[in-house]
Amino acid sequence: MIPEHLNIAELFAARAEKFRAQPFLRVASSVAHAYCIDARDYSYGEVLDLTCQMQRHYRAQGVGRGTVVGLALKNRPEFFFHFLALNGLGAQVVALAVEMVDPELSYLIAHSEMVLLTCLPEDRARFQKLASDLTIVTLDRFSSVEVEPLETVGGYDDIAAVLYTSGTTGRPKGCMLSNAYFLHIGKFYPSIGGYCHFSAGQERLITPLPVTHMNALACSFMASIETGSCLIQLDRFHPSQWWDTVRESRATIMHYLGVMPAMLLKAPPADDDFSDQIKFAFGAGCDPRHHANFENRFKIKLLEAWAMTETGAGAWIMAAHEPRHVGTRCFGQKPDGLEVKLLQEDAADPHQGELLVRRAGSRPRQFFFSGYLKDQAATDEAWHDDWFHTGDIVRMDQEGNFYFVDRKKNIIRRSGENISASEVEAVLLRHPDVANCVVVPVKDDLRGEEVSALIIPHDHTKSTTLAHELFAFCQEALSYYKIPAYFAIVDEIAVTASQKVKRQDARLQAEALLGEGKMENLAQLKKSPHRSKSV
Repeated sequence: MIPEHLNIAELFAARAEKFRAQPFLRVASSVAHAYCIDARDYSYGEVLDLTCQMQRHYRAQGVGRGTVVGLALKNRPEFFFHFLALNGLGAQVVALAVEMVDPELSYLIAHSEMVLLTCLPEDRARFQKLASDLTIVTLDRFSSVEVEPLETVGGYDDIAAVLYTSGTTGRPKGCMLSNAYFLHIGKFYPSIGGYCHFSAGQERLITPLPVTHMNALACSFMASIETGSCLIQLDRFHPSQWWDTVRESRATIMHYLGVMPAMLLKAPPADDDFSDQIKFAFGAGCDPRHHANFENRFKIKLLEAWAMTETGAGAWIMAAHEPRHVGTRCFGQKPDGLEVKLLQEDAADPHQGELLVRRAGSRPRQFFFSGYLKDQAATDEAWHDDWFHTGDIVRMDQEGNFYFVDRKKNIIRRSGENISASEVEAVLLRHPDVANCVVVPVKDDLRGEEVSALIIPHDHTKSTTLAHELFAFCQEALSYYKIPAYFAIVDEIAVTASQKVKRQDARLQAEALLGEGKMENLAQLKKSPHRSKSV
């Protein structure tokens, strides 16, 4: 079957013809202040014209089908204009986060083999130093020129973008994402139904998430184009300004990360807490303690979902219909067209295991990523036996609802018991003296692995007694075997540019501290309430 549109730029041109005078992109006041630009709406027609102008500049630089081009434009509105222009020319876009440190950026530039980079004028010298042979163009070079018809030469299965994983346990892997991948997300997301409902040409979708990630680059961007909606892309999440920005931008749908509900709930209730214009919120990772509280206070349903950069909407599960099992990490039931199974590693619980997914029918990889760039071995490993191995441990109930447990790599295997590091971290973070923490396994000759915790306290003067306080605190919420046996008070925890914990680094840090005798050893306190001695 021939698809209706072959690439993203072609879809946008069709929507611009239908919704030409309607707003496509809103620059909110907070964004205008952050980037020193005007707060305004860009209409579909205006963005189409800007896209056509930029294509002329890129063609002059020799950009065509298959050319790899980097965009380091933060969350600025221009990012989307350049992305559409490059997509129409058949180029492959690599979105770069300028917050990355130089070695990380150098690796991405070299690994992707990009030949041209568009960045802000103030970043030109930095990128030129990182890659002297890279052609660099800055935003100020894209002056207005005569508008020519939009060029769209990219094919349906051509690579539109390469998004790099966060690389928490090694070098980032480049996920190759096709036009088909993006276009299917645009169709799937608005069609989920239940509380997830889009009205064509009427929605205003607000997101603070970075364009270097799949949620903003694919989900909100493509759903807006597909439905003729207005995208409100923020520079980042500003908790104190959130409801003012929602009101000012007249948002109707919001995207969130797991930490956002918790941060918004911290603010004291106010008369201008705004909620009733938001139809629903889409995201993942909301702390179960905050889910119901947020919905009750702000009258907004947080629709928890599961997907990965690698799966796109080829495997996307969302709790958009009742019962949603609020506060249980439930992310719904599988949609039609998706096959799932659980790879069980613990015979004691046949309803829990690693989530494996694929499309039903003869094309199991349809609408997924096209593979890891220059890493066929990793691609083959992820697609073992034509099932995509997600690395996520989930539980399924009798009604077919899925519940997130943890990343497989975050599971600590102690004396035959599977312990979720995230579950233990959630308990530790409830303690008022804990600013941040990470829970990782350390080697144990008797138990295989033991639980350890690296703690960043709010006040280091309390650190001498904090380990014992935290152990007692955990006893109130966790089974004895899940409680950390070792605690270390630290000044910092290694994170990626996207603020994800580098768990492998944290594990090595814990192993080193333990070997040096610098962790508080409370293993002797780990006793089952039903036994005098426990392992």
